[in-house]
Amino acid sequence: MNTAVLRSYKRQRATTRAIQYTILLVFMLLMIMPLIITLSTALKDETEIYMQERFYLIPKAWKISNFVEAMQTAPWGRYFFNSLFVTSVSVFGSLFLNSLAGYSFAVLRFPFKNLLFVFLLVGIMIPFQVIIIPQYLVLKSIPLFGGNNILGQGGTGWLDTYWALIIPQLSGSFGIFLCRQFYLSIPYELNEASRIDGCTPFQTFTKVYVPLSKPIYATLGILKSVAVWNDFFYPLIMTTSDKMRTVQLGMQVYRNFALFRWDLLMAATLLICLPLLVAFFTFQRLFIQTAAASGLKA
Repeated sequence: MNTAVLRSYKRQRATTRAIQYTILLVFMLLMIMPLIITLSTALKDETEIYMQERFYLIPKAWKISNFVEAMQTAPWGRYFFNSLFVTSVSVFGSLFLNSLAGYSFAVLRFPFKNLLFVFLLVGIMIPFQVIIIPQYLVLKSIPLFGGNNILGQGGTGWLDTYWALIIPQLSGSFGIFLCRQFYLSIPYELNEASRIDGCTPFQTFTKVYVPLSKPIYATLGILKSVAVWNDFFYPLIMTTSDKMRTVQLGMQVYRNFALFRWDLLMAATLLICLPLLVAFFTFQRLFIQTAAASGLKA
């Protein structure tokens, strides 16, 4: 009897698992299908795309030259450099500043710490679009930049420069909150031990907490990279010249140019997505580990 019950339980479990995997497979196909169609279109000949008789997912003739042609029909080199430079500096700067602020809120004791943290949480709740006009006016009024006098008048300040694209991205409420939650999971005894050894708070941060921060750095780095690289609205407001366009602004201009060349448009889209795909798959394990284990702890 026990053997029969055990076999029935195993069959039930196998059936349940098969159903779960089938559902997951269906959702995976639904999510990955747009990417597959994009890749298929990017590799097709222009005439094959507009064939009315039948749709072929696999191209009859693979046209790799679409990627080369797409990159030659617009100043993509400048767009990619701008995005790579802005994203790299913003990510590395925000990792240091956010983790330092998160360490301060999690470990150090100072007046009004809880009140300041409440203001930090309010910053997470306010939509970015609400503060874009005050931020624009502040960046436009930076003294002695962009033709401004010492009072910040008469010129454009930091507008249409790398300063405007990078400086506001160097820190953020969500990044500080995420780092604070991670550092709260680290035993406080490590901080006390470092103080006994004569370390200053900053030395404790650099010698004790930073080496333990690889998971949170990977998580925050991926989130920040995606946010900065994919940002369209902020560069649209803060830049005006073609030389300062990022890939997202460049893609909008290129979409108008290649409106009837879906092969080139899809090729450019895939090349824009490639750096983010490489970054995610490189740090995927650390990203999932942090998000599941400590990123959302209260």
